[in-house]
Amino acid sequence: MGLELGKIKIKRFADGEIYVQLQESVRGCDVFLVQPTCPPANENLMELLIMIDACRRASAKNITAVIPYFGYARADRKTQGRESIAAKLVANLITEAGANRVLACDLHSGQSMGYFDIPVDHVYGQPVILDYLASKTICSDDLVVVSPDVGGVARARAFAKKLSDAPLAIVDKRRHGHNVAEVMNLIGDVKGKVAVMVDDMIDTAGTIAKGAALLHQEGAREVYACSTHAVFSPPAIERLSSGLFQEVIITNTIPVSEQNYFPQLTVLSVANLLGETIWRVHDDCSGGFEPYATLGID
Repeated sequence: MGLELGKIKIKRFADGEIYVQLQESVRGCDVFLVQPTCPPANENLMELLIMIDACRRASAKNITAVIPYFGYARADRKTQGRESIAAKLVANLITEAGANRVLACDLHSGQSMGYFDIPVDHVYGQPVILDYLASKTICSDDLVVVSPDVGGVARARAFAKKLSDAPLAIVDKRRHGHNVAEVMNLIGDVKGKVAVMVDDMIDTAGTIAKGAALLHQEGAREVYACSTHAVFSPPAIERLSSGLFQEVIITNTIPVSEQNYFPQLTVLSVANLLGETIWRVHDDCSGGFEPYATLGID
């Protein structure tokens, strides 16, 4: 965007409490707070809430919470009795703290936008990954897009449509507990093809690694993993670097620490995507007309 970062002081007290002080005036300004609520999720979320409160009390005109990765997004419904819907709770906290708008990237499920009582601009990391894949010399006849689970079929289908209308395959999975996945079978044909697995996030990489192993069993020539959010909880790195994948393509919505890099990893930047969206929000432009329709802004 060609701007300097605003000056802010954030520190921890001895008991772990967070202290925030803005180091410059924001009175009457359009403030954009960029903070993914990635691990440590609770620390980062609390930091964001206190930053929003500091800006509100400093008389900022508008406060937009730019959340490249929205933590707690997976807790978006009750799958069993007596569960919390934490995504709605976090949306309420951000709204009550004083945010006027939220800019999020690749929410786990689209309905999470409805949990906010303030405007939400939802952008997709897909165009960034698609541009990178288009630069690779993969014959379109050899491509097949694979959804690692039934829940991601709509995402994979949209991805396949933009990738030369490639065919689709689905890994059918039965989950027996949180962060534990068991692959059952494959719907579709991948024999002799280059399989591109698409998901919104890679956490422990259990789902995508077991899916990749199944694709190799079914005769896939190469397997690529594409994901917007690289949460990379252990043992994700061991699974992803075990030789199952030709390349693991992610974006930097979550900062990737140095110890989490491995030879097959490619990190793409969403800076242009978010920067362009921020300009458009600031200038009260639509996010959806040409030449920026590919941004995928709702």
